[in-house]
Amino acid sequence: MIAIPTNPAYHLAFDALAWGAGMAVGVALYRWRLKEATAEVARVADGGYFASLAVGAIAGAYLAGTFTFVGQAVFALAHSVAGALVGAIVAVELYKLACGIRMSTGIVFAGPFAAGVAVGRWGCLFAGLPDHTFGTPTPLPWAVDLGDGIGRHPVQVYESLSMALFLAAFISGLRSRQPWAMRDGFYWLAIAYGAQRFVWEFLKPYPPLVGPLNHFHLMCLGLVIYGFLMIRRSTSTT
Repeated sequence: MIAIPTNPAYHLAFDALAWGAGMAVGVALYRWRLKEATAEVARVADGGYFASLAVGAIAGAYLAGTFTFVGQAVFALAHSVAGALVGAIVAVELYKLACGIRMSTGIVFAGPFAAGVAVGRWGCLFAGLPDHTFGTPTPLPWAVDLGDGIGRHPVQVYESLSMALFLAAFISGLRSRQPWAMRDGFYWLAIAYGAQRFVWEFLKPYPPLVGPLNHFHLMCLGLVIYGFLMIRRSTSTT
């Protein structure tokens, strides 16, 4: 079992690092491979687009995070990365539908999002038990002790490594200009994030909502389905 020094203040430091990592990756990918794709997105992404994205992300983050405590006789205002992603997608897709925009506009966000999660999840780990993102008990040798003497799955590390692997694959796809990365990169991000998060949710003590599935399971299933449907549409129109 690995003892982890925890302090809720660490979360803010890693949030700042996550934002910095996301911005750095975004700028690097733009200069390297995504100038043309960014220009195409810029032609349709006006103020309404970004307002929809921001409102959807904020609403989704806090609704999903706060819903975690429903049924536990606890009210706590919380936010969720998964909720932010789902909320942003729903809001932007509705905006695009209203404006008749059919092209994918998420390519510029795929790398930054993956980098941000890969870095930011370490903040959740070092924030400890008050962050409410800890895993279930396990006897595995890499279990972490967050201060209560109980060995738990380091689900935050699992998610960080999963998204780091996606980012590496995405960069490799961009390097060779693979269609899956250049055209459908954001949809594959939705699939990869949703699939890995779906698995790790079984290792968290959140209350079930439908059978053994909690609300994050359902959102992640939605992300995977969304990604595949959009890739299918993208392929059929090219």
